Amino acid sequence: MPFYGKIHIGYIPDSKVVGLSKFSRLVEVFARRLQLQERLTQQIAQAIQDNLSTKGLIVYCEAEHMCLSMRGAKQVNSRMQTIVKKGLFAKDNQLSQEFFKGINDYIKVKKLQYANN
Repeated sequence: MPFYGKIHIGYIPDSKVVGLSKFSRLVEVFARRLQLQERLTQQIAQAIQDNLSTKGLIVYCEAEHMCLSMRGAKQVNSRMQTIVKKGLFAKDNQLSQEFFKGINDYIKVKKLQYANN
């Protein structure tokens, strides 16, 4: 059964910087395959690390699995989260917390915008 969700990527460049569209394309390449969420998260992180040699990298995937929401348990809106941290993100917990704070702040703004419309 398929799953769908969001991928968040944070990285601290070493020497190479790429445009955002490259990350979008990379995610699309791996997401189109028959896939497990854990492997998807790992493959995205590894591809970025291999091609950019970042100082720090974090890939966070949050997805709803259709097997959980449509079959068996029928747990609607149940989400699974997978995280891969490399380099500075793996070593510095405060850096990871800043990354997740940025995600949470973005979600709050989106909810406010939605409520005001």
